[in-house]
Amino acid sequence: MAGGAFVAQGAGKKYEGGVTCFVIITCLVAAMGGLIFGYDIGISGGVTSMDTFLKRFFPSVYHKEHEIRDDGNMYCKFDSHLLTLFTSSLYLAALVASFFSSTVTRLFGRKISMLFGGLVFLLGAILNGAATNIAMLIIGRLLLGVGVGFANQSVPIYLSEMAPAKIRGALNIGFQMAITIGILAANLINYGTAQIKEGYGWRISLGLAAVPALMITIGSFFLPDTPNSIIERGHPEEAKRMLQKIRGTDNVEAEFQDLVDATEAAKKVEHPWTNILQPKYRPQLVICTMIPFFQQLTGINVIMFYAPVLFKTLGFGDDASLMSAVITGVVNLVSTLVSVHSADRFGRRILFLEGGVQMIISQILVGIMIAINFGTQGVGELPKVSANLVLFFICAYVAAFAWSWGPLGWLVPSEICPLEIRSAGQAINVSVNMFFTFVIGQFFLSMLCHMKFGLFLFFAGFVVLMTIFVYFFLPETKNVPIEEMNRVWKAHWFWGKYIPDDAVIGGQTYTSA
Repeated sequence: MAGGAFVAQGAGKKYEGGVTCFVIITCLVAAMGGLIFGYDIGISGGVTSMDTFLKRFFPSVYHKEHEIRDDGNMYCKFDSHLLTLFTSSLYLAALVASFFSSTVTRLFGRKISMLFGGLVFLLGAILNGAATNIAMLIIGRLLLGVGVGFANQSVPIYLSEMAPAKIRGALNIGFQMAITIGILAANLINYGTAQIKEGYGWRISLGLAAVPALMITIGSFFLPDTPNSIIERGHPEEAKRMLQKIRGTDNVEAEFQDLVDATEAAKKVEHPWTNILQPKYRPQLVICTMIPFFQQLTGINVIMFYAPVLFKTLGFGDDASLMSAVITGVVNLVSTLVSVHSADRFGRRILFLEGGVQMIISQILVGIMIAINFGTQGVGELPKVSANLVLFFICAYVAAFAWSWGPLGWLVPSEICPLEIRSAGQAINVSVNMFFTFVIGQFFLSMLCHMKFGLFLFFAGFVVLMTIFVYFFLPETKNVPIEEMNRVWKAHWFWGKYIPDDAVIGGQTYTSA
């Protein structure tokens, strides 16, 4: 009974055509939308650990850090709500933008949403690089957030709709791969700009966000829209030609008809936000809410946002803290390749479950190591051997996230919703993700100050809960065309009762596990 449903290799309707160079190239270009998200995640923690940046914009934090360096509570040295607002304000803007981007994505197409997101992000990058006061910093961050909201809404949907079912996982994970590349690039740039003695390195770090913004803006300008979106906007013949081009064959009647049928069903839905609350969409509503909620409660953004700050808190030197962040960035990138290779071969569930267990063990061990060396008072130091062990366990944790909850947290919600609620479902996914990203970003340093080493055990507890949730309530979705996903839900031991018989078309059988 436990474990939901599985789909045998090759299950699902077989369509004509194969994997073309055209679809690979378009998906790679679209996936660059993840660069802006990743670059921002990686850049903010490094910049907020730079003394020149702190002295200019957050002098109280700078003075507190230097006063505590010699003798004081290491857990609280960076505790400042204004400092965390610099990081977290972006995600509050992304939360609001995700609701508007849902409508834009549906009415004007996926590429327009990506193009707009890139342009707004570019404006925010310019403003941040030229900032002379807190107001310019925060306004720039809010503009960056709007760009991230639009890109995160449109890119995963674009990838899921363009990719053939058999490699949908690998191509969609290209979005997460771009995020990890952005994070690593930001970590390396931070390490380099921190060496600039004149003290303007933070401007270069923030201003270079314009590079990934230009890449997605120019790339999306030349991208075609997806057949699903073209049909949705009333151009079936153009959509058919596009489908023939991306599948590399003229014989696309079966797949094209399924897309048309899905679009006709979607047109009957006047209010997708109301519609997704209907019982027959309960599985999608729950998964699109719980997956991003749990993804953020893994605590990953504690590492990704604040890696240099965290390592400085634990007693690493300035350069050592930035280099440790680079190391975790490399681990993140390499481990994401595991997911690219494995998601369509072994399935989503096994990666979720293995990654969960590995994260639990790693977080508990990090918490124990910090407790042994700093106790509850935050006074002490981290010997070299202990520091290396903490870095190792953090890398093990990052690796587990990078091949499980990182990419799959974006892949699964984007592939499970029928067309009539797809934009609404993705908007829920993005908004929940951004809301809890904001919460973690805003309150982490205060939580570290008050919960101390127990913070890592707190996140480990949530990973236990989310691993149990996946085991019982998430069915396997590999190799299933996204317009046929209702069959998977119908076969599930729990969700099946919500899916009416007339929502399942065709004769493919799925086996409950």
